[in-house]
Amino acid sequence: MIDDPFWPRASAWLAGTHAENTLGRVAVLGAPLRLGSITPGRCDLAPPAVRAILRKFSCYDIEAETDLHFLDARDLGDLPLADTKLEEAFEPLSDAIRSALYEADAVIIIGGDNGVTRPGVHGLNSSPAYTGLITLDAHFDLRDLSNGLTNGNPVRALLEDGLPGENIVQIGIQPFANSRAYAEVAHEAGITVVTMDQVRAHGVETHLNEAFQYLSEKVSTIYVDLDIDVLDRIFAPAAPGSRAGGLTPWELQRVAWICGVHPKVSAIDLVEVDPTKDIADATVLATGACLLSFASGVLTRLTATCEKLQ
Repeated sequence: MIDDPFWPRASAWLAGTHAENTLGRVAVLGAPLRLGSITPGRCDLAPPAVRAILRKFSCYDIEAETDLHFLDARDLGDLPLADTKLEEAFEPLSDAIRSALYEADAVIIIGGDNGVTRPGVHGLNSSPAYTGLITLDAHFDLRDLSNGLTNGNPVRALLEDGLPGENIVQIGIQPFANSRAYAEVAHEAGITVVTMDQVRAHGVETHLNEAFQYLSEKVSTIYVDLDIDVLDRIFAPAAPGSRAGGLTPWELQRVAWICGVHPKVSAIDLVEVDPTKDIADATVLATGACLLSFASGVLTRLTATCEKLQ
């Protein structure tokens, strides 16, 4: 691949190349959890795969007119979690996220499976009662806890930890991807559920903005779980839980950008990608685009703040 000095690569940005004067910082943390996955796979390989795919992207977002060189990126590497059970990974991951937020405006966590989400939420606040959670996911992730923690029950575990159901909004829930029993758990907990049919009727952006408006009145900070299996299967063959009827990559990139813009979003995770199952890098490319779109949103947020202060 030819290097062009007038076409700087996003991989170089993540490695530390930025303008002399930046407006803020995002931290990127790899969390290669896999031992709790219901479907065996290699989601632990996603962090290096996403980093590598950034070589195919530039740093300029023509839609938002942002250049990521004005945002400092700190790649914190991967935590050694690939052979760690979810119960044992909780403290090191939540501590790493909490530490990263001391020096960053937002944190991007590259999973790993969806087991990342529970420690991620705890990394924002000592008590989850003050945190809002938005999931973009085909699934509730409310499976029973009697057999331990898995990538199928982080939201159920968070309810047990004290995260109020009223602080949770789940967007993109698919038919025949969940059970009646877990739908009842969501209803009884007071979780706001937006099905894929509702997304199609009103648009994902409408529902996301409604979620932000609703949660902003209740919480001090918001965590976004962006499960790549919310994409249509044709766009995400490497997401084990993806199926026909999901979002398009364009929609998910727009979601990531809007999340980056919102002032209460402190962290986002990108989870459930097994690069060994990918076709033409389609899933990893979509994930990399979401990472950059979120960063572009953060830069848009910081730019607006600076303009108000001037």
